[in-house]
Amino acid sequence: MINIEWIYLFDLCGTAVFALSGALAAGKHRMDPFGVIVLASVTAVGGGSIRDAITGSTPVFWITDSNYIIVILATVLACFIFVRKPHKLPTLTLPVADALGLALFTVIGAEKALMLGLSGMSAVIVGLITGVGGGIIRDLLCRQVPMVLRTEIYATASIVGGICYTLSIEVGMDSIDALFFAMFSTLIIRLSAIRWHLSLPAFDLKSKRP
Repeated sequence: MINIEWIYLFDLCGTAVFALSGALAAGKHRMDPFGVIVLASVTAVGGGSIRDAITGSTPVFWITDSNYIIVILATVLACFIFVRKPHKLPTLTLPVADALGLALFTVIGAEKALMLGLSGMSAVIVGLITGVGGGIIRDLLCRQVPMVLRTEIYATASIVGGICYTLSIEVGMDSIDALFFAMFSTLIIRLSAIRWHLSLPAFDLKSKRP
């Protein structure tokens, strides 16, 4: 397993990246400062909160460790200072930030599940929930169909990353190498989907006129 200090460091990094994703989304929807903080917070800790709740790891992590809240607030403050006009940011800024958060949290979720003694399959599912949970809440609050429910490849990237990590650990790969391998796998799939508009086939039951 990964050293606990590495887990903590990557968890904080993922929190910052997803907080940035939420803050940018709030800016695009012209929310007030309180709305920005709320959206950044739920994006950053939403998936992890669901993970802790279903695995019985309560109270959830950010309640017992204020560093997560500090990271979120610092990220929002930096966003206010350095990103004054969100609508003028490069188009890919938000999707790329979200992809980084997805890669980080997927692996962290899977690792925490394995630390709790859960099976490899359960670890993949927990990693998926950790990776996509915050984004789902963010998109719902922005009145958008969550990315995980669209045909664009999103959840699939998280699932592949979780599988890569659990299998790498099972075959004896060094934990840090497994972490970076799984993160890279998730990130490359998600960024490829963004770059080339890759998607899964839609399940369309709409009747067609003869």
